[in-house]
Amino acid sequence: MIGWIAAVACLITLWMRFGAAADNTFTGSDPGQANLNQHFARQSGDTLTLAIRSAAPISEERVAAALGPFRTAPDVTGVSHLHVAPAAPHDAPHIAYVTIQFDVTTVPTGEAETLMHDAAKASRNGIACYLGGDAVDLAETPYGGPSNGIGVGAAAVVLLIAFGSLLAMGLPIATALMGIGSGLSLIALLGHIFPAPSFSAIVAAMIGLGVGVDYALFIVTRFRAELHEGTAPRDAVVTAMRTAGKSVLVAGTTVCIGMLGLLVLRQPLLNGVAIAAAATVAMTVLASLTLLPALLGFTGSRLARPPRLRMHRRGRSTTVSSAEKWASVIQRHPVAAASLATGLILLLAAPALAMKLSMPDESAQARGTMGYASYATMAQGFGPGFDAPLIVTGPADLDAAHALVARTHGIAAVTPVEESTDGKAAMFIAYPATGEQDPATSALVSTLRGKLPSGTYLTGPNAANATFAQLIGQRMPWLLGIVIALSMALLTCVFRSVAIAVKAAVMNVLSVGAAYGVLTAVVQWGWAGKLFGFPEKMPVTTWVPVFLFVILFGLSMDYEVFLLSRVRESWLATGDNSLAVRRGLASTARVISAAAAIMVVVFLSFVLTPDVSVKQIGLGLAVAVLIDATAVRLVLVPAVMELLGRANWWLPSLRRAGATARSSAARDTGLIRMD
Repeated sequence: MIGWIAAVACLITLWMRFGAAADNTFTGSDPGQANLNQHFARQSGDTLTLAIRSAAPISEERVAAALGPFRTAPDVTGVSHLHVAPAAPHDAPHIAYVTIQFDVTTVPTGEAETLMHDAAKASRNGIACYLGGDAVDLAETPYGGPSNGIGVGAAAVVLLIAFGSLLAMGLPIATALMGIGSGLSLIALLGHIFPAPSFSAIVAAMIGLGVGVDYALFIVTRFRAELHEGTAPRDAVVTAMRTAGKSVLVAGTTVCIGMLGLLVLRQPLLNGVAIAAAATVAMTVLASLTLLPALLGFTGSRLARPPRLRMHRRGRSTTVSSAEKWASVIQRHPVAAASLATGLILLLAAPALAMKLSMPDESAQARGTMGYASYATMAQGFGPGFDAPLIVTGPADLDAAHALVARTHGIAAVTPVEESTDGKAAMFIAYPATGEQDPATSALVSTLRGKLPSGTYLTGPNAANATFAQLIGQRMPWLLGIVIALSMALLTCVFRSVAIAVKAAVMNVLSVGAAYGVLTAVVQWGWAGKLFGFPEKMPVTTWVPVFLFVILFGLSMDYEVFLLSRVRESWLATGDNSLAVRRGLASTARVISAAAAIMVVVFLSFVLTPDVSVKQIGLGLAVAVLIDATAVRLVLVPAVMELLGRANWWLPSLRRAGATARSSAARDTGLIRMD
């Protein structure tokens, strides 16, 4: 235990001193951006837009004083001349803007906050100034927030109800926090080799907190069961680690396999997120397998004492009895149960067929923020496409490309061609008639790429987002296939059954599909969107479905492993499939329900974060875990296993093992038995 404390303290110190900065560039290899960096150095850095709204006409002289602080700010290479919107009706406001150019690729958050303060101070004498841009959005809606603390608190409440003991509640929380702390420190150091975006830490913390508490919960539950049976504390620890510990290792491995599946996409920043999340899960597993046994050793037999909460005293036998009755009902009507559960899941998944993907822009910012005010002002004065500029760059002669783009359907306006100071390149900006969230804008990007001559590039954030979405679509089938195949291979080795592995994969895909459907209905269609903090209807963030799949496929396998471990143990001992399913469900119902409740409250806590993409991940994970722990594990799995009968356990190696395997079930499986 002392070694863990020292190691975590050392890692956190290294993180604070040498941790890598986040990298939020999803463009990958972009020849257009490389051309801008080479020939338009002053335009290659980050930009912010200062939107100006006034009841009276706007002129350079009227806003000169307001622009002063922006011209002299650090890292600013220039402020453009004033662009005034076309004449509006007499009762409409006058709108204009200037572009602030920086010589850094990302404006520091502190500097963005200072400039936002300057914009607020400049809003006087009938003029309102709103600063907008990625740096402003990140400053106003940072990744994270109070969600981690709320998640830990909610998990503690669930554990206290489940165990009825402060000591039993504290052990999983302490183990998970140590694993997460070491994992986050490690990924900050790995960021020098595998750069990761800002949201990688919160995604890793979200997953680490959920699985870390759950894994420790399963081990503590097994340890307490051994104590209640009269086993000495030292022997109880050994048994818990030999059974529950090995199941935790298998479950953690499936989660890591899912996360590392992102490497198939061959996208640098997604690689960073995959490694970050996998490293955090690995550290929580390591904490569960090394730190937790030491903590259990210190507790002695205290966890065997009767719990203080009355609901817990009465809960165990009631839960087991109810679970057995429920399993019997499912086994008497397996076809009806499987049909109803499958129908419900497919109904929830149906909206996913209409899912649209896009990267969020400032229209998705919370109302009342300066970023949204800037977007709304610019959209009113210059059209919604102003937020989605497309940069065309290439050789010095771009007149033909300029004319081609200008007459393309869907283009609202183009700027004049600008040549580089060395005379070797040129560029201009095209503004779509539709906003960045509109599917027509993505289609326009594809159209322009097909029309532009060789050597002329379409670049900029909006074009890069469209490219990223296309890359995801092309490589997603490979991701699905590899993750599913590896997970099935692992389960086949663990449970020695082909049917179990195939069934688990199908069940997990159903859970993921249901999460996709609910997410589409809430985010894209707006059903209860305000309840979850989504300011308006919007497409699902491009990378969210990918993350949901790899995370959920691993997490769903957790419950599959813990449930089927007990079922297989009974099967090897009795050879009766129906009895094994009934006993397995009865033995695991309470602890799996507690584990699922912990994950649901942890993931829902991330809906409180200001960033809409993180909200989507939290909502999708919570929905999927809830469905997986109810409709799938309590209904679909026992119904299908009842229908398959002895076919559940078909594998030549099991037949050869015969009676020997059954007589040594506990030693042979090494898997969890939760009573």
